[in-house]
Amino acid sequence: MGYRDTYDRWRNDPSGFWMEAANDVDWFSPPTVAFEPSAGVYGRWFPDATCNTCHNALDRHVEGGRADQAALVYDSPVTGTKRTFTYVELLREVQAFALVLTDLGVAKGDRVVVYMPMVPEAVVGMLACARIGAVHSVVFGGFAARELATRIDDAMPKIILSASCGIEPGRTVAYKPLLDEAIALAAHKPSACVVLQRERLKAELADGRDHDWHDRQRNALADLAGGRPSPCVELAATDPLYILYTSGTTGRPKGIVRDNGGHMVALRWTMEAIYGMAPGETYWAASDVGWVVGHSYIVYGPLLHGCTTVLFEGKPVGTPDAGTFWRVIAEHGVRVLFTAPTAIRAIRKEDPDARHAAGHDLTGLRALFLAGERADPETIRWAERLLDVPVIDHWWQTETGCAVAANPLGLERLPVKHGSPAVPMPGYGIRILDTEGRSVSPGVMGNIALELPLPPGAAVTLWGADDRFRSSYLQTQPGYYDTADAGSVDEDGYIWVMGRTDDVINVAGHRLSTGAMEEAVAAHPAVAECAVFGCRDELKGEVPFGLVVLKSGVDTPTTDIEAEIVATVRDRIGPLAAFKKALVIDRLPKTRSGKILRGTIKRIADGEPYTPPGTIEDPAVLTEIEGAILNANER
Repeated sequence: MGYRDTYDRWRNDPSGFWMEAANDVDWFSPPTVAFEPSAGVYGRWFPDATCNTCHNALDRHVEGGRADQAALVYDSPVTGTKRTFTYVELLREVQAFALVLTDLGVAKGDRVVVYMPMVPEAVVGMLACARIGAVHSVVFGGFAARELATRIDDAMPKIILSASCGIEPGRTVAYKPLLDEAIALAAHKPSACVVLQRERLKAELADGRDHDWHDRQRNALADLAGGRPSPCVELAATDPLYILYTSGTTGRPKGIVRDNGGHMVALRWTMEAIYGMAPGETYWAASDVGWVVGHSYIVYGPLLHGCTTVLFEGKPVGTPDAGTFWRVIAEHGVRVLFTAPTAIRAIRKEDPDARHAAGHDLTGLRALFLAGERADPETIRWAERLLDVPVIDHWWQTETGCAVAANPLGLERLPVKHGSPAVPMPGYGIRILDTEGRSVSPGVMGNIALELPLPPGAAVTLWGADDRFRSSYLQTQPGYYDTADAGSVDEDGYIWVMGRTDDVINVAGHRLSTGAMEEAVAAHPAVAECAVFGCRDELKGEVPFGLVVLKSGVDTPTTDIEAEIVATVRDRIGPLAAFKKALVIDRLPKTRSGKILRGTIKRIADGEPYTPPGTIEDPAVLTEIEGAILNANER
C-alpha cells in the first residue's frame, strides 16, 4: 500500500492498524486490547500485553536464523578500532552483563544511569538493562558534572555505568572526575559504579563503590559458560524501558519515559515503512547513544528489525578528514544513513567539491535522512548532487521517539519539497492552531499541535512527574499535544516547521535550555541580569548568544568578564552548548511588565527585520542593542 492508503487506514481504524503492526514483534502474552484511554496521562497502548525488548532485539533473531549475521559494527577512527559483533556474540555479551547488574543488586524497576562514550559496552549496558527490566537513563558522555548530578537526583539510579574517558579529535576527556564530582554534588548516591577502563586514559577506582567493567564481565562470561541462566524478564508492555532527559524551559531537565511494548511496535514499523530497510541490511544512524536518535536508530530500531547497525565513534570531519562518512558507508555496505544537517554542513564546509568522496563506492547507499534541526535547502541540494539518492528531511522530537512527518520511502517515495519534512506519519494527526486553539488556513503560520492520543512509541509521561507532563504538553491546547514548534501546512498536506516557540534552542541537533545557560551566566558576581537566546549559525543551525548587564560599580574590563562568563557556561552546561558569545550592554529591552523581549533580540542578531512590540518599555534600547551586536561582530 502507498502512503495515502496507509495513512487513511490508520485514520479509519487506529486500534486495528497498531494491532496489526504488533504482530511483527514477539510477546509473552499478546495484546487483546490496543488502547486503554483511561490509563496513564492520555491513555496507554497494549495495556494487557507482556513482553521483553531485549528478547525482540537479540534472542528472537538468534533463534530465528540470524545468529551469525552481523548485529553491531563498531567503527572508531579516533582509536583506530573496528569490531563486528554477530547477533549471537552480542547476545552473549548482554546475557553476561545482565548477570553483572543482577549481582550488583539491580532488579526490575531499578534505574541505571549510563554515562559512556560511543563504545559497544554502552549498547551492551542498555540492552542488559532491558533484559532484566531495569530502566536505563543514558546521559551524553562528558556532560558537565552539575548537569549529570541533576539527572542522578531525578532518576535516583541504583548504579551508574561509565568509562574512564571519551576520545575526541585532538583531546581526551576524562569522565571519571566528572562522574565523581556529579556524585558528590547529587543528594542521591548510587550504590555502585561500573567503569570501563580505556587504554588512552585509565581512571582511579574508589574502593567499595567502583568496579572494573572488564573484570566483572569476564567473571560473568565464565558463569554463563558454566550454565548459569540469564533469562529475559517478563514485563508489562506499559513498564518503562528508559528515561531520556531533555532540556526544559526552566533549566530543570525533563525525564521522557518510553515504555516497552509501544516502543517496539513503533520502531520496527518505521524501519520498514519510513526508511525502507529489510532485515539483514546495514543501517547507520550517525548520532550518539546519549540522544534520542541513538536510542531509536543506533540501538533499538535496527536490532528489532534484524538489521546490522553501525556504532561510530568519531566526527564527520577531523577523524581524519571530511571523507570519513563516505568511507564508513562504502566499507560497511550502509544502505541508509541518518544524521543531522550539521554533519553534512561540516563536511560541505571542509570539502565543498567533495574531493574526499572520490575512491569510495557509494552506489549501495539508497537514501540519506536528516533530522534534529531544520535542514536548509542548500545543504540538501549539495548532498543530492553528491550522492544521487533521495535526501529526506524528516521531523520528530525526543518526546515522539520517531518521525512525526517524513517522506516514507518504504511505502512510497513522495515528491521532495526542499525545506519541508514532508507529510504526517500514521499515528499523527497534525493541526496548525492559532493562540485561541483554532485551526488556521493552509500556508498560515501557527502552533503545531498533535491530536491525542499520541501513537505507540511516544513519551507516556515524565519520570515521576505526570502533572508536569500535562502542564508542559497537554494544557496549552486541550485535546492536543503541544509540540512547542511553529509552522504551517500547505495545500498538498506538507508540513513546514519553522522553529521553536519557547526558549529551548537547537545547537547542532541538540536541544539546550537557554534558561539553564542564563542561570550559569547570572551566577557571575558582576552580572545584574542577562538574556541568552539562539542566533543563526551556518554550521550548527543555532548557537547561544548572551547579553549581559553588569552591576553598578564593576570596574573589571568587560572583555575579561565576557571571557569568564563563557568559561562559566562551559563548566556548568558543558561544551555542547557552544556558548562562545557574551556581550556586555547597558540595558535589556523589556515590556512594561518586565519581560525581556528575547524574540526581538534574536531577530536583531540574525539581521532580520523587526517591529518594536507595542508593549516595549523604551524602543530606543533596540537601536542600542543593534549597534552593540554589530560592533561585536565586526570585532
